[in-house]
Amino acid sequence: MTKPHATLHPNTWMFENEALIKPTGFREYDARWWFGHSGSDVPPDLNLYGVQALGLGLGTLIHELGVEPKIVTGHDFRSYSLGVKQALEVGLMAAGVEVHDIGLALSPVAYFAQFDLDIPCVAMVTASHNSNGWTGVKMGVERPLTFGPAEMGRLREIVLGGEGRARSGGGYVREAGVAERYLADVAKDVDLKRPLKVVAACGNGTAGAFAPQALRAMGAEVIEMDCGLDHTFPRYNPNPEDMKMLHAMRDAVLEHGADVGLGFDGDGDRCGVIDNEGQEIFADKIGLMLARDLAPLHPGSTFVVDVKSTGLFTIDPVLAEHGCKTDYFKTGHSYIKRRSRELGALAGFEKSGHFFLQPPIGRGYDDGLVAGRAIMQMLDRNPEKSMADLRRDLPVSYGSPTMSPACADEEKYDVVEQIASTYKAKAERGDRVAGRHIVAVNTVNGVRFALEDGSWGLVRASSNTPNLVVVVESSSSAEDVKSIFREIKAELDNYPEIGAFDQEV
Repeated sequence: MTKPHATLHPNTWMFENEALIKPTGFREYDARWWFGHSGSDVPPDLNLYGVQALGLGLGTLIHELGVEPKIVTGHDFRSYSLGVKQALEVGLMAAGVEVHDIGLALSPVAYFAQFDLDIPCVAMVTASHNSNGWTGVKMGVERPLTFGPAEMGRLREIVLGGEGRARSGGGYVREAGVAERYLADVAKDVDLKRPLKVVAACGNGTAGAFAPQALRAMGAEVIEMDCGLDHTFPRYNPNPEDMKMLHAMRDAVLEHGADVGLGFDGDGDRCGVIDNEGQEIFADKIGLMLARDLAPLHPGSTFVVDVKSTGLFTIDPVLAEHGCKTDYFKTGHSYIKRRSRELGALAGFEKSGHFFLQPPIGRGYDDGLVAGRAIMQMLDRNPEKSMADLRRDLPVSYGSPTMSPACADEEKYDVVEQIASTYKAKAERGDRVAGRHIVAVNTVNGVRFALEDGSWGLVRASSNTPNLVVVVESSSSAEDVKSIFREIKAELDNYPEIGAFDQEV
């Protein structure tokens, strides 16, 4: 196989005949490229021959790893995702891999299919919550895990180096009935005693074909919100971290008097939550609520959370009473998923809305509907309390949304390294941030600095998009969150590589 090109111009002979793959699309634990769409004048990072080369490279890696050459494939609801998946499948079959295509799916449906069909590998074509024009692939060869940096690095070498190897033995099977079996499985053994009215918000993404049906099968009364499939995403991207989607969910919860609002992202592996009073509860706090609910049922359990998450896990009295431990680990669904399995944790939680519920609650992969199920079961076990009551039961802290200033993939890691050095120097000099000294600087994943009252701020590079990630938590007030954020923003303003940053806190 010849090496793919890093740049090619559309509407040319070479674009129609040779492979295009921009190297930056290979990220830490999945792959994302700008594929383009009609009306866009932004040059693509990937063409269909490039996708085919990716499939050949993935198939070559599967053989190299000694894994049975069978793979589950699925695609999300975008106008071009089916074509991208089919190009990927051509490459996989050329590499001697037997493809089992489950059709239109959520990422957790593809992960479920690995168990349901007893197939070790998965390649899910999705750009998750990214805007239209983006595409990507979530991959794994060991259920329920997905690729980490080592596998992604080797895949990158194979594809960009033209090392893909054609083999005989490839084939194609169109699998029927997987979606139906998934829906039956996700609602199995759920018997809600408490009447629950639930807003199901899907942002017109793929989850709209699954979430309402699943939640009704669990026994909930469902108010559908943007559940019709529409790959133009007419209102907003299906992203339960986005304040526009959360505010629309809030309005629907209050209008219908719902007990809870559950919002699902574009490929259904994340869940966002609005309580009955219209208050958004960020996923790390939902994780703490679930941990508190599960601790008496599973004393001595370990929970894994990412470094963007609240520090309240370490001081929570309910978790301490039941002998539970918390492990803070690197942000990223692949990292938290793998760490949860390594430690035998009961669950892993990531602030972005990925929930990794391990046996006997789940299978270990991130599934927004399994998370929604756990939330409803928590409410069912606490019939005298509302979602807002359970939120108020938590120790008090004040957190920001996850903010994402733009920064190019080629520059973001160097920028974050410089920012980390700045905060380490501030700590050594005894400088203050929002009137307090820095007492600790954690650089395992970007830079997280802790202040003397337990408040903290985080700046890291996004693993999936050309952005930074900024998070703030205060132990005292919402105004203090703004104060800490203003000082972080003042630091970020020193870097012209970082785009305009006017998101509300």
